[in-house]
Amino acid sequence: MAFLFCLGSFAACGQASRLADRNHLGWLVYEGDHRLGRRWTLHTEYQWRRTHFIGRPQQQLARLGAAYQLLPRLSVATGYTNLITHPYGAYPTAATGVPFPEHRSYQDVQLSDTLGRLGLEQRVRLEQRWQGQLAEGRGRAVQSWEYQNRIRYQLAATLPLQGPRLDDGEWYLTAFDEVFLSFGRNASKVFNQNRIGAGLGYQVQDNFRLEALYLNQITQHADDDETSGLPVFEFNHGFRLGVAYDFTLGQ
Repeated sequence: MAFLFCLGSFAACGQASRLADRNHLGWLVYEGDHRLGRRWTLHTEYQWRRTHFIGRPQQQLARLGAAYQLLPRLSVATGYTNLITHPYGAYPTAATGVPFPEHRSYQDVQLSDTLGRLGLEQRVRLEQRWQGQLAEGRGRAVQSWEYQNRIRYQLAATLPLQGPRLDDGEWYLTAFDEVFLSFGRNASKVFNQNRIGAGLGYQVQDNFRLEALYLNQITQHADDDETSGLPVFEFNHGFRLGVAYDFTLGQ
């Protein structure tokens, strides 16, 4: 897993000739893990992603999944993601000038652990992606779908600020790093992106949390710039505001 992180970082920083696209992000995120029984959980998620902080659209993401608790600290999950990407930045990937859709299926393995007061979570996610290819001058009409594979590794940490464990009405520090690598026949670039976030959270109740994080994202476009032939890297930063609300749907 450390190898994946090193490979991603090397690929992101090792290009001598590239085009840099810098954007300011503002992401608003809702997440909920709702118990269906002793081992099953339903995951719901919506992300409203903006550029120019919140001035212009970037992406809209909706996710629905199910997780199964294999062991007290080990779970597996699967689900579906719907994504709409809008044209943004100096080198927009939505080349036709209109938003394009993407459908994903995914599979997760997640391991939780503690190191003293520090809570740790590691997640490996496989994604199968179908990106809509739009025809020029036909609006949002999809003429074909391009299939890609991607693997993601995330390491996240939580540190209570008011005691040995996190209780209701208490603040905590939170941070994560996640690297994304493409693979398979249609993967023109191995490194896809890396995200780092860090900030402050507040646990209102055991099932209700609020978070405000600084977000830094490095993304490499799958296609080089048509004019110069150089690879395009986005160096984005901004904020991520999150609400997590979990409730029980079954016993």
